[in-house]
Amino acid sequence: MTEHIKAWKSEYKSSLWKGHYSLDLLGSLCKGRLLDAGCGSGKHSIPLQMRGFDVIGVDISPGALEMATKGSVCRELDIKFLAADICHLPFPANSFDIIWCYGVLQHLLSAERELAINEFRRLLGRNGILFLEVFGEEDMRFGGNEVEPNTFKRKNGIIYHYFNKDELNGLLNGFSCRIVESKKEKRFDGRVYLRHMISIVAQRS
Repeated sequence: MTEHIKAWKSEYKSSLWKGHYSLDLLGSLCKGRLLDAGCGSGKHSIPLQMRGFDVIGVDISPGALEMATKGSVCRELDIKFLAADICHLPFPANSFDIIWCYGVLQHLLSAERELAINEFRRLLGRNGILFLEVFGEEDMRFGGNEVEPNTFKRKNGIIYHYFNKDELNGLLNGFSCRIVESKKEKRFDGRVYLRHMISIVAQRS
Protein backbone atom coordinates (compact mmCIF):
# COMPACT_ATOMS: atom_id res chain seq x y z
CA MET A 1 0.00 0.00 0.00
CA THR A 2 1.43 3.40 -0.99
CA GLU A 3 2.21 6.07 1.61
CA HIS A 4 -0.49 8.52 0.50
CA ILE A 5 -3.12 5.78 0.90
CA LYS A 6 -1.77 4.81 4.32
CA ALA A 7 -2.08 8.46 5.38
CA TRP A 8 -5.86 8.06 5.49
CA LYS A 9 -5.64 5.48 8.27
CA SER A 10 -5.09 8.20 10.89
CA GLU A 11 -7.29 10.86 9.30
CA TYR A 12 -10.53 9.99 11.14
CA LYS A 13 -10.05 10.89 14.82
CA SER A 14 -13.52 11.98 15.92
CA SER A 15 -16.52 9.72 16.48
CA LEU A 16 -18.90 12.52 15.49
CA TRP A 17 -20.98 11.70 12.40
CA LYS A 18 -21.42 14.97 10.53
CA GLY A 19 -24.30 14.08 8.24
CA HIS A 20 -24.28 13.88 4.45
CA TYR A 21 -24.13 16.08 1.41
CA SER A 22 -26.80 16.27 -1.27
CA LEU A 23 -28.23 13.12 -2.82
CA ASP A 24 -30.05 15.15 -5.49
CA LEU A 25 -28.31 13.50 -8.45
CA LEU A 26 -30.07 10.23 -7.61
CA GLY A 27 -33.38 11.70 -8.75
CA SER A 28 -36.12 9.16 -8.00
CA LEU A 29 -33.69 6.23 -7.83
CA CYS A 30 -34.05 4.40 -4.50
CA LYS A 31 -33.49 0.66 -5.08
CA GLY A 32 -30.60 -1.65 -5.94
CA ARG A 33 -27.35 -3.02 -4.58
CA LEU A 34 -25.06 -0.06 -4.00
CA LEU A 35 -21.33 0.15 -3.27
CA ASP A 36 -20.20 3.24 -1.38
CA ALA A 37 -16.58 3.27 -2.57
CA GLY A 38 -14.51 5.20 -0.04
CA CYS A 39 -17.37 5.45 2.44
CA GLY A 40 -15.43 7.28 5.16
CA SER A 41 -17.52 7.77 8.31
CA GLY A 42 -20.71 6.68 6.54
CA LYS A 43 -22.06 10.15 5.81
CA HIS A 44 -23.45 8.85 2.50
CA SER A 45 -23.85 5.14 3.29
CA ILE A 46 -26.33 5.81 6.08
CA PRO A 47 -28.76 8.09 4.18
CA LEU A 48 -28.43 5.89 1.08
CA GLN A 49 -29.51 2.84 3.09
CA MET A 50 -32.33 4.85 4.68
CA ARG A 51 -33.46 5.84 1.18
CA GLY A 52 -33.93 2.17 0.23
CA PHE A 53 -30.63 0.95 -1.27
CA ASP A 54 -28.88 -2.24 -0.16
CA VAL A 55 -25.55 -0.63 0.77
CA ILE A 56 -22.05 -2.04 1.21
CA GLY A 57 -19.40 0.48 2.25
CA VAL A 58 -15.63 0.11 1.79
CA ASP A 59 -12.81 2.29 3.05
CA ILE A 60 -9.08 2.04 3.73
CA SER A 61 -9.30 3.68 7.18
CA PRO A 62 -10.15 1.49 10.21
CA GLY A 63 -11.13 4.63 12.14
CA ALA A 64 -13.58 5.65 9.43
CA LEU A 65 -15.10 2.17 9.31
CA GLU A 66 -15.53 2.15 13.09
CA MET A 67 -17.38 5.47 12.93
CA ALA A 68 -19.54 4.27 10.03
CA THR A 69 -20.44 1.05 11.83
CA LYS A 70 -21.40 2.89 15.02
CA GLY A 71 -23.54 5.32 13.03
CA SER A 72 -25.28 2.45 11.26
CA VAL A 73 -25.90 0.40 14.42
CA CYS A 74 -27.32 3.31 16.42
CA ARG A 75 -29.84 3.88 13.62
CA GLU A 76 -30.67 0.15 13.52
CA LEU A 77 -29.49 -0.17 9.93
CA ASP A 78 -27.94 -3.31 8.46
CA ILE A 79 -25.02 -1.93 6.46
CA LYS A 80 -21.94 -4.06 5.83
CA PHE A 81 -18.65 -2.14 6.04
CA LEU A 82 -15.38 -3.65 4.79
CA ALA A 83 -11.73 -2.60 4.77
CA ALA A 84 -10.68 -2.40 1.11
CA ASP A 85 -8.74 -0.33 -1.41
CA ILE A 86 -10.99 0.89 -4.25
CA CYS A 87 -8.23 0.03 -6.74
CA HIS A 88 -8.54 -3.66 -5.80
CA LEU A 89 -12.05 -4.51 -4.63
CA PRO A 90 -12.97 -7.95 -3.22
CA PHE A 91 -16.18 -8.52 -5.18
CA PRO A 92 -17.04 -10.58 -8.28
CA ALA A 93 -17.88 -8.94 -11.60
CA ASN A 94 -21.36 -7.43 -12.04
CA SER A 95 -21.94 -7.32 -8.27
CA PHE A 96 -23.58 -3.90 -8.08
CA ASP A 97 -26.34 -1.86 -9.68
CA ILE A 98 -24.90 1.43 -8.43
CA ILE A 99 -21.50 2.68 -7.29
CA TRP A 100 -21.30 5.87 -5.24
CA CYS A 101 -17.83 7.43 -5.04
CA TYR A 102 -17.88 10.94 -3.60
CA GLY A 103 -14.72 12.85 -2.73
CA VAL A 104 -12.40 9.89 -3.26
CA LEU A 105 -10.86 9.82 -6.78
CA GLN A 106 -9.19 13.19 -6.15
CA HIS A 107 -6.99 11.56 -3.51
CA LEU A 108 -5.42 9.07 -5.93
CA LEU A 109 -2.55 9.30 -8.38
CA SER A 110 -3.19 8.96 -12.13
CA ALA A 111 -2.50 5.21 -12.40
CA GLU A 112 -4.64 4.57 -9.31
CA ARG A 113 -7.55 6.55 -10.73
CA GLU A 114 -7.44 4.35 -13.84
CA LEU A 115 -7.39 1.21 -11.68
CA ALA A 116 -10.35 2.42 -9.63
CA ILE A 117 -12.47 3.24 -12.68
CA ASN A 118 -11.60 -0.14 -14.22
CA GLU A 119 -12.77 -1.80 -11.01
CA PHE A 120 -16.02 0.15 -11.19
CA ARG A 121 -16.54 -0.99 -14.79
CA ARG A 122 -15.96 -4.59 -13.71
CA LEU A 123 -18.31 -4.43 -10.74
CA LEU A 124 -21.25 -2.67 -12.38
CA GLY A 125 -23.85 -4.77 -14.10
CA ARG A 126 -25.28 -3.84 -17.49
CA ASN A 127 -26.84 -0.37 -17.33
CA GLY A 128 -25.27 0.08 -13.89
CA ILE A 129 -24.75 3.67 -12.75
CA LEU A 130 -21.66 5.32 -11.30
CA PHE A 131 -22.07 8.51 -9.25
CA LEU A 132 -18.90 10.57 -8.73
CA GLU A 133 -17.99 13.89 -7.15
CA VAL A 134 -14.50 15.42 -7.40
CA PHE A 135 -12.65 18.74 -7.09
CA GLY A 136 -12.50 20.94 -10.19
CA GLU A 137 -9.27 22.65 -11.25
CA GLU A 138 -10.61 26.15 -10.53
CA ASP A 139 -11.03 25.33 -6.85
CA MET A 140 -9.49 27.62 -4.25
CA ARG A 141 -7.50 24.69 -2.79
CA PHE A 142 -5.60 24.10 -6.06
CA GLY A 143 -1.83 24.22 -5.57
CA GLY A 144 0.98 22.98 -3.35
CA ASN A 145 3.72 20.43 -3.88
CA GLU A 146 2.96 19.17 -7.40
CA VAL A 147 3.72 15.47 -7.92
CA GLU A 148 1.76 14.98 -11.18
CA PRO A 149 -0.15 17.40 -13.44
CA ASN A 150 -2.85 19.11 -11.32
CA THR A 151 -1.96 16.74 -8.45
CA PHE A 152 -0.49 17.93 -5.16
CA LYS A 153 0.71 16.30 -1.94
CA ARG A 154 -0.12 17.95 1.38
CA LYS A 155 2.06 17.88 4.50
CA ASN A 156 -0.09 15.10 5.95
CA GLY A 157 0.85 12.93 2.94
CA ILE A 158 -2.61 13.01 1.34
CA ILE A 159 -2.92 13.56 -2.42
CA TYR A 160 -5.25 16.18 -3.96
CA HIS A 161 -5.99 16.05 -7.68
CA TYR A 162 -8.11 18.65 -9.51
CA PHE A 163 -10.13 17.56 -12.56
CA ASN A 164 -11.55 19.13 -15.70
CA LYS A 165 -14.41 17.85 -17.85
CA ASP A 166 -12.21 16.64 -20.72
CA GLU A 167 -10.12 14.55 -18.32
CA LEU A 168 -13.22 13.01 -16.77
CA ASN A 169 -14.72 12.15 -20.17
CA GLY A 170 -11.47 10.39 -21.09
CA LEU A 171 -11.25 8.55 -17.78
CA LEU A 172 -14.85 7.37 -18.12
CA ASN A 173 -14.48 6.07 -21.66
CA GLY A 174 -17.19 3.48 -22.28
CA PHE A 175 -19.69 5.18 -19.96
CA SER A 176 -22.49 7.50 -21.01
CA CYS A 177 -21.82 10.58 -18.86
CA ARG A 178 -23.69 13.58 -17.53
CA ILE A 179 -21.32 16.08 -15.95
CA VAL A 180 -22.50 18.91 -13.68
CA GLU A 181 -20.18 21.66 -12.44
CA SER A 182 -20.76 23.73 -9.32
CA LYS A 183 -18.83 26.96 -8.73
CA LYS A 184 -19.59 28.86 -5.53
CA GLU A 185 -17.89 31.92 -4.12
CA LYS A 186 -16.77 31.87 -0.49
CA ARG A 187 -15.58 34.85 1.55
CA PHE A 188 -12.77 34.56 4.06
CA ASP A 189 -11.27 37.61 5.76
CA GLY A 190 -12.84 39.89 3.17
CA ARG A 191 -11.42 37.98 0.19
CA VAL A 192 -13.44 36.00 -2.35
CA TYR A 193 -12.49 32.38 -3.11
CA LEU A 194 -14.04 29.82 -5.44
CA ARG A 195 -15.19 26.31 -4.57
CA HIS A 196 -15.27 24.24 -7.76
CA MET A 197 -16.90 20.80 -7.59
CA ILE A 198 -17.75 18.43 -10.45
CA SER A 199 -20.46 15.77 -10.19
CA ILE A 200 -20.87 12.95 -12.70
CA VAL A 201 -23.61 10.44 -13.44
CA ALA A 202 -22.06 7.74 -15.65
CA GLN A 203 -24.03 4.77 -16.99
CA ARG A 204 -22.41 1.58 -18.20
CA SER A 205 -23.71 0.33 -21.54
